[in-house]
Amino acid sequence: MLSEVRMTSRVGYPMYVCALLAAAAVLSGTAAAQGRGALVEAIGTTEPDPLPPGGPAPRMADGRPDLSGVWFSGVIGRPSAWSRTRREPLEEEPVPVRPEVKAKLEGMTRTEIQLLSPGVNCLPLGVPGVFVSNPHPFQIITIPGMFVQLIEVSNDWRLVYTDKRPHPEYPDPLFYGNSSAWWEGDTLVIDSIAIDERTWVMNNGWYHSDQLRIVERIRRPSRNYLEYQFTAEDPKVLTRPWTSGWRKYSLSQEADQLFENFCTNNQNPEQFKKLLDLEVDRKR
Repeated sequence: MLSEVRMTSRVGYPMYVCALLAAAAVLSGTAAAQGRGALVEAIGTTEPDPLPPGGPAPRMADGRPDLSGVWFSGVIGRPSAWSRTRREPLEEEPVPVRPEVKAKLEGMTRTEIQLLSPGVNCLPLGVPGVFVSNPHPFQIITIPGMFVQLIEVSNDWRLVYTDKRPHPEYPDPLFYGNSSAWWEGDTLVIDSIAIDERTWVMNNGWYHSDQLRIVERIRRPSRNYLEYQFTAEDPKVLTRPWTSGWRKYSLSQEADQLFENFCTNNQNPEQFKKLLDLEVDRKR
């Protein structure tokens, strides 16, 4: 049985296990949808009702939407394994991976893939992982000219200026990349390059190269909802750019702050290595 990272968490263990199981699927759709069956088995069949829109989105002093708040994945505004499911599947095309990348991933076992996972190795999730592969809540603080994201996983953070400042000519690789951001109407656009290769694009084994570029789009259509989309461009891994569907996040109905959360006493790599040894023995 897999050992969970020891940390204070609002999210139940069944949800964590389901995320690991879903990660075994290699770029064949969204991990959340693939894990739905196991989630239903773990938590029952009664799905909570989604939050109402809650009125118009608040706005900052400059008239832009205020994205501030504590946000949970899904539509119920609180921690639950159901928060990782959706009433309708995301409308996404298959990820156009290069043939050699597809062959490499298909040749790896579930355990081999998980041993490379940022979450298993207590590494930052990076972008867009902090949104699309994050089972924990996060907090956003926006003021004119600045976007701040506080991440419950490992008490991490991210700061992006929204004045469309140019990327440096030779940026150092960072877990959250080098970002330039600006507003297009009511949508915040964040363009990130130089993203550390130890991160994944999504929690399904989708690794990336040093050429990855992520363009995120974040909007708040109403008080209780945030919507997120990203486009990935990586000529070493993808045959063409790929754009995700719009994912929904709901405003916390329970708390206005995050928990202290550190990845400590991490036994996951050791447990996965034991599983890998068992897989090798079975092949003999």
